Amino acid sequence: MTELVFTRHDPGLGEFALRTLDVAADAPLLHRWVTHPKAAFWMMQDADVDRVAAEYGAIAAHPHHDAFLGLWRGEPAFLAERYDPARVELVGLYDAQPGDVGMHFLCAPTDAPVHGFTTAVITTVMAWLFTDPATRRVVVEPDVRNTAVHALNAAVGFEVTGPIDKPEKTALLSICTRERFVAATRSEGASS
Repeated sequence: MTELVFTRHDPGLGEFALRTLDVAADAPLLHRWVTHPKAAFWMMQDADVDRVAAEYGAIAAHPHHDAFLGLWRGEPAFLAERYDPARVELVGLYDAQPGDVGMHFLCAPTDAPVHGFTTAVITTVMAWLFTDPATRRVVVEPDVRNTAVHALNAAVGFEVTGPIDKPEKTALLSICTRERFVAATRSEGASS
């Protein structure tokens, strides 16, 4: 059973929401998303549905990592992950601080792109993370070659702290405080 955990009205694109993931039911959909050529940086291009289900089952069972299905106007449209970067992904790779939250997001592939959609998605995910008063900073570690996501991160207030070497990639560690996010998105209606 899934549960709605957050909703946000985007002034230009309408209703966005996040719900808990139903691994068994959502795995075929997630499989189509993570194996699509546009999701190359997700590093699951050769995964089958069972591997995707196993990966998200492990995330669901992990005490410091979870995943959510993002909805746009009530339909599945993106994936969001939240994790504790001091315990998952970035252990020992940066100066972790209390209140740090790690984030990944992936927009569903589409043949009909909507202008501003990806910005609305990252704004929604960030607004959701900052609804928790304990969240002080959001930390991301995208591949250094993923220039499109670097631009999106900058647009919502992330500041690059530098490249770091992870086992699977060289990542561009970036951090966004609550204050930087609010300042960057004030005119976007991020707090609506």
